[in-house]
Amino acid sequence: MAYARLGQWLSLLVCLLILLKAESHPVELTLVQSAVAKGAVCLDGSPPAYHFDKGFGAGINNWLVHIEGGGWCKDVESCVERTKNFRGSSTKMEKTISFSGVLGKKQTMNPDFYNWNRIKVRYCDGSSFTGDVEAVDPATNLHFRGGRVFRAIIDDLLAKGMINAKNALLSGCSAGGLASILQCDNFRSLLPAGTNVKCLADAGYFINAKTITGSQQIEAFYSQVVALHGSAKHLPASCTSRLRPGLCFFPQNVIPQLRTPIFLVNAAYDSWQIKNILAPSVADPKGTWKSCKSGIKNCSPAQIQTMQDYRLQFLNVLNGGLTNSPSHGAFIDSCYAHCQIGTQETWMASDSPVVSKTTIAKAVGDWYYNRSPSKKIDCPYPCNPTCKNKEFDSN
Repeated sequence: MAYARLGQWLSLLVCLLILLKAESHPVELTLVQSAVAKGAVCLDGSPPAYHFDKGFGAGINNWLVHIEGGGWCKDVESCVERTKNFRGSSTKMEKTISFSGVLGKKQTMNPDFYNWNRIKVRYCDGSSFTGDVEAVDPATNLHFRGGRVFRAIIDDLLAKGMINAKNALLSGCSAGGLASILQCDNFRSLLPAGTNVKCLADAGYFINAKTITGSQQIEAFYSQVVALHGSAKHLPASCTSRLRPGLCFFPQNVIPQLRTPIFLVNAAYDSWQIKNILAPSVADPKGTWKSCKSGIKNCSPAQIQTMQDYRLQFLNVLNGGLTNSPSHGAFIDSCYAHCQIGTQETWMASDSPVVSKTTIAKAVGDWYYNRSPSKKIDCPYPCNPTCKNKEFDSN
């Protein structure tokens, strides 16, 4: 009897181990070696890369391409610094990673995309996949080739089956979310005419706002990025034909002209934007905002009011871009957060953030499959108790 019971326990343990392995299986890094000959390389000249988890069952001809985030570099010094880590070199990237959130393969946790071909594109060019400068300074060996990298990766995926895609979704987080906006129509043009193509930007709607001192910090920064990387030729022509290239790094100047349906997931109090657009250190030399930026609960009433004003500015800009097309959607929660679709707890879990009783995962799925209207705008902070508000080290 004891041996039989032990056998049952061992069988149960084996089943649990198999289940755990299935839920957290590593997804290997794929280097696109063929891209090197095209000059489509990371900042240090190494080949671009992605992680690919193949689709199965009914999702075998559906493709989700998700672009990693990680900021930008605006000058030679900051770009050289990126080559020392995975932000600028595929030689420094992890060989395997785990997928979760919108990339997860468990049906209960990602019901609309779990069985799709799911790809995480690694970000190693520092320009949101827009750069294209032929010359390489031998003193730095910096390659500004983000636009070429995007095309090379998409070509590689097309050759691996995406040419037969029935459904496709280009998504991204932060700088990757911006890339999914800037490359949205281009992505659609590279897929078969009959493919249902849409785009999803998470924390990628950076607005052209002034700092707390009234300076145009982010506008100047983006102009430097675009100039250094030679981004103009890979920014949407619908924008560059009207505005100078630096302004075409802002989604508010691109989305109104998009022909491809797009969905925006963003926190109204995006923690990156509060820290780097509204109250960057250069505009706060005395560090008055330091504690507030480390966690919204630390903010003074006056700082909260400034952030409320920023939220209204954000929503006004957002609404101006989305009203032109009923095919566009949005999920704007009132959280102090940045990037929410790649993490299971914020994408879809028992305690995930909700707006109008809807999780991000359900809102995105309803929009993609045209199940219901999908423009959900939250009430102002602190109205939403489901928020996962970020806290940062204030040192």
